[in-house]
Amino acid sequence: MSELPTTLTYYFPNRLVRILLLAMHETVGKNGVSAVLNTARLQHLLAQLPPPNFEPGLSFDEVGRLFQALEGVYGVRSGRRLSWQMGRSCFKYGMEGLGGVVGVADFALRFLPVSLRVHVGLEVLTEILNRYGDQQIVLGEDEQHYSVIMQRPGLCWNRHTESPACTLMVGLLEEMLYWVTRGQRFLVEETTCQACGDPVCTIQISKATMD
Repeated sequence: MSELPTTLTYYFPNRLVRILLLAMHETVGKNGVSAVLNTARLQHLLAQLPPPNFEPGLSFDEVGRLFQALEGVYGVRSGRRLSWQMGRSCFKYGMEGLGGVVGVADFALRFLPVSLRVHVGLEVLTEILNRYGDQQIVLGEDEQHYSVIMQRPGLCWNRHTESPACTLMVGLLEEMLYWVTRGQRFLVEETTCQACGDPVCTIQISKATMD
């Protein structure tokens, strides 16, 4: 008799979970973090932050529960806004520790046209998220937009929502674009989401700046 197939469990590494929790502490404070983690049944994260390594940290299911709890504690509208703010903070904490590499990258990018800076930034961020964790993300492009297509998204895993829920990724992308373009802003919005029943999560980025 053949064995039944097992369901795979996907993970974010400890380093990315650590960045996520640092961003949450900055956004909602100690009491807010305690309320969210208790609601998400992730109390073990209250004692100390995960180590900055790439061992499996939280499963996609647990991260989905985390954002479900954030919206449960603060309400959907405010929870999504807080998730967006956490995404912007995640970029800052992700950049910390790179030291001179960041300075060299900043110096090199400033000599490239804006469109190429955006393209390079998207490719680098996608490569990092795909390499260090179990997400599957690809890039798309048409005349007016870049598309970040999350074929296996870790932020809304096993969630069921009425509107797109990956607002942390929107905030992360906005902050990355602001950095690589040295202060320019772009319209970034999630147009499809697996939590809403769509086959993939898609975040579109306008090629035209908002300035």
